[in-house]
Amino acid sequence: MKKILNRKNAPPPLGPYSLAVNYGNLIYTCGQIALGTDGNLVEGGIKEQTRTVLENLKALLEDNGSSLDKVVKATVFLKDMNEFAAMNEVYAEYFKTNPPARSTVEAARLPKDARLEIDLIAFV
Repeated sequence: MKKILNRKNAPPPLGPYSLAVNYGNLIYTCGQIALGTDGNLVEGGIKEQTRTVLENLKALLEDNGSSLDKVVKATVFLKDMNEFAAMNEVYAEYFKTNPPARSTVEAARLPKDARLEIDLIAFV
């Protein structure tokens, strides 16, 4: 059975979708951009935005019985593939050992003109 998941102090969704869904022993997160709890895009470049997105995803998973250590798949959407190395530097801080499978693609435009968006699949 599908269960809708939320997070304390989470930025509000930008549309009619759930922050995450639990189905069986998996959690599927929505794509996260670098939003503060007020719903506004955080200041800064790709490193600051990557850190904010991963902190938000980490909190979402932990509030729902999972963690970044349990992530099996990540998808990263970058506004500019030239920022791949800088994004990867911050990403590596969060997935130090046994990183998940990952796809990274360049997207023409992201919500609120964010520099990146990341979604995850993790087990509980």
